[in-house]
Amino acid sequence: MTPSRSVLVEAGRLEGWLARFEARNGPFGVHSAQATPERADGSVTVTAANGCIAVLTPPLPPGTLPGPGPDGAARGSAEGAGPVLDLLPAVDPATTVGLLLIRRGGYSVGVARDGGVVSSKTGTRYVQGRTAAGGWSQQRFARRRANQADALVEETAARAAVLFGAHPPSCLQLGGDRTLATGVLGEPVLSRFAGLPQVPFLTVPDPRFAVLKEAARTALAVRITVTDPPGENP
Repeated sequence: MTPSRSVLVEAGRLEGWLARFEARNGPFGVHSAQATPERADGSVTVTAANGCIAVLTPPLPPGTLPGPGPDGAARGSAEGAGPVLDLLPAVDPATTVGLLLIRRGGYSVGVARDGGVVSSKTGTRYVQGRTAAGGWSQQRFARRRANQADALVEETAARAAVLFGAHPPSCLQLGGDRTLATGVLGEPVLSRFAGLPQVPFLTVPDPRFAVLKEAARTALAVRITVTDPPGENP
């Protein structure tokens, strides 16, 4: 099986990434998937002379958010890069993103703009792990664990509601535990934000502030999946 890997690249670094891709793999052709009904995510595929393929997927489908216009950061002028960047839907890096990261035992929520954290709140709340006990003990532990998880969800939602209310986001970056994150967004205090566009879910370790900062940096980044030439090891 031909190896593939993915990387997140901010809009301002795309031109340099494409230049390095061409230097390693040779001249490339460009294909846009925007006109394909089953691929409405705005992806652009580049295929290099040696058979290496890179699929560039924007953080949100075309038309979800206003783009930065022809002079925006997602556009470039370097030879080879221009055709790709002209096809790739642009996302304004100044777009306000609501960040919501949660895992059992902790959360980090905030608002990001231009790749940086505007405001945030990080906290911890104990949620008991699973137990191997049986009978009534198992049921009691299960109820306690559920109550602790509910309390974590409610606290996270309350913190996020305050931050999002002060700096209303245009889209959301959720991450951590998918079930808990979905539960947080389903809380009544966040109802006005629940329908906002969401960039792809982020798998993160314990949601500390350093993790939130990284999420802010890459929230509106382009996901690039590279497939090596047939028969070549990574």
